[in-house]
Amino acid sequence: MFDPMDDAIERIARHLRRAVRIDPALDERVMREITVLPAPDRATWVGQMWRWLRRPHHLTLTPLGGLAAVTALAAVMLLSRMDSKPPASREMESRAFQFVLVAPRATHVSLVGDFNDWDATRTPMNRAGNEALWTAVVALEPGRYHYAFFVDGSHWLADPSAPVARDEDYGAPSSVLTVGGGGS
Repeated sequence: MFDPMDDAIERIARHLRRAVRIDPALDERVMREITVLPAPDRATWVGQMWRWLRRPHHLTLTPLGGLAAVTALAAVMLLSRMDSKPPASREMESRAFQFVLVAPRATHVSLVGDFNDWDATRTPMNRAGNEALWTAVVALEPGRYHYAFFVDGSHWLADPSAPVARDEDYGAPSSVLTVGGGGS
């Protein structure tokens, strides 16, 4: 049977399959038009941004969107004013202290104190530079500390460059160090 719709589709398809003739001078005319166009603005991005900022812009904001924008702005302002650490934790921040002892005849020196439970194995001191100088670095939080040097496993020696305090428990001389100006 003859279907008029199929016939119409077939005629359209035959028409679309035909080759299109283009004027050979078309390329030349297009290129001539392109060359007379004004050159694009080659201003810097700062200039382009400045021009954009000077133009009026319209912004529609819902009440909920406005509340969200104000909340975000307030959060940014609060975070920018906050320090990285609260004041209480800044006070408890530990500081590195270098302990030094001049002991030319010593073969082994340890730093002992209430910061390491008076344990001679926890903070051994190292020879520095010349063989008479012994050093150790310890991180201490603010507070008051008693300490001493334990030389060659038998001699208890207070720090000659620090205030001396008598240890009430054992009677051995020790030195006192106050970190951060506070004491207990």
